[in-house]
Amino acid sequence: MTGPAPVERDSRGILDPWLLRRRVAFARHPPTPPLEGLVDRFWAVRWDLPAGTAHRQEVLTHPAVNLTVGTPDARTGSTAPEARVTGVATDLVDRELAGRGWTVAAMTTVGGFGAFVDEPVSALVGRTAGVDVVPGLDGPALVRTVTEARDETGPDDDAGREPARVATLARALEEVLEGADPTRVEQAREVAAVARLAETDRDVRRLDDLAARAGVTPRALQRLFARHAGVSPTWVLRRYRLLEAAEAVRDGERVVWSEIASALGYADQAHLVRDFRAALGRTPEAYARTLR
Repeated sequence: MTGPAPVERDSRGILDPWLLRRRVAFARHPPTPPLEGLVDRFWAVRWDLPAGTAHRQEVLTHPAVNLTVGTPDARTGSTAPEARVTGVATDLVDRELAGRGWTVAAMTTVGGFGAFVDEPVSALVGRTAGVDVVPGLDGPALVRTVTEARDETGPDDDAGREPARVATLARALEEVLEGADPTRVEQAREVAAVARLAETDRDVRRLDDLAARAGVTPRALQRLFARHAGVSPTWVLRRYRLLEAAEAVRDGERVVWSEIASALGYADQAHLVRDFRAALGRTPEAYARTLR
């Protein structure tokens, strides 16, 4: 399977990715075959910043859930590795890095996390929880096994340990999946496939379009998304278009906001600009000026 595009070619949602690349080693890894359709990618970061400096990274997240293991946000005051699940974030999020640290993570597909949990994913929107929300995962044990993972043939440092850490996290999720309800897993894969259409098919503009492609009623699709993705199909559609619009602005492209507003079903351009400002904390014009 072809892995996700490197950050140089797909940095959707990462504000100031060139600064990130200068300060942080960032890599993406494809999902293992058992996790395809449920995990979009594994990602990993490593950093070693000079004393007294910090890197604050802002992200307009994909409509996905992340399960991370590694060094916590510098503002917590702790450097001990932790494991956590971060639900879909509806607002701009940031993380502060300082000193030396590392993180490996699984970013699910939209809807993929529903395969791993008993409760509706909507309960996690906008919040962070321990990995014990996933039946079969033990936080301290996961932190220990991922932290200690290493390839005996590679260097014994964070860079050398990274592939083994990703593989260890992948195996832990595979084991959860082996004991999961098959019906629930299949539904999660179906939601992820529909969400993929929302991401990539420009002819899909509204909930009715997406429901017709899925072969279910709009109400049924909304229930499935609440259960497995945590957010509505309409919200997913609009988030992906905002990610694309932000990327275009950042790359200096001319964005016709009235056309995007119409494609997304907004009443007018002003409502789209309002959503852009709510998501990124600034208007498109202000964002473009900041980048220049």
